[in-house]
Amino acid sequence: MINKYIFLISVISFAVLSRFLPHPPNFTPVAAIALLSCKGFNNRWIAIIIPMIIMFISDLVLGLHGSIPFVYGAFILISLFGSFVKKINIGVVLSSSVIFFLVSNFGVWFLYYPSTFTDLVTCYTLAIPFFLNTILGDLFFSALMIYSFYYMQKRQIISA
Repeated sequence: MINKYIFLISVISFAVLSRFLPHPPNFTPVAAIALLSCKGFNNRWIAIIIPMIIMFISDLVLGLHGSIPFVYGAFILISLFGSFVKKINIGVVLSSSVIFFLVSNFGVWFLYYPSTFTDLVTCYTLAIPFFLNTILGDLFFSALMIYSFYYMQKRQIISA
């Protein structure tokens, strides 16, 4: 038997470390961790704080930027969304990708573009390649971590 919290902390540690490895832009495990935390921890506040800690620790090393409030806000919304769904499935993961895309790129437009509708459309259009990486990363890491978590719970490999 593996203790549920040891498994979750191991996965979260992996998430922090993976942000330092070479990877395509936005191909990260943070959204998957936000969703996994909602199902792994009984306390909603812990589930919300976990992705913030991952981001903050890695951002201290990787660098801080002006759109951090929007990026962090997107992960808070993903955590809240994950806490209200019954089970994490592919639709939830894809919805999380959309939440991140909409919120983070709104922040980029708000901070770095002229405040016109045309520039808003331009900002979102230029972000599409990053959105594809977000979707692929969210699907990959969610399948890896969340499926493992559900599988281990179902097989009673993880104990509370």
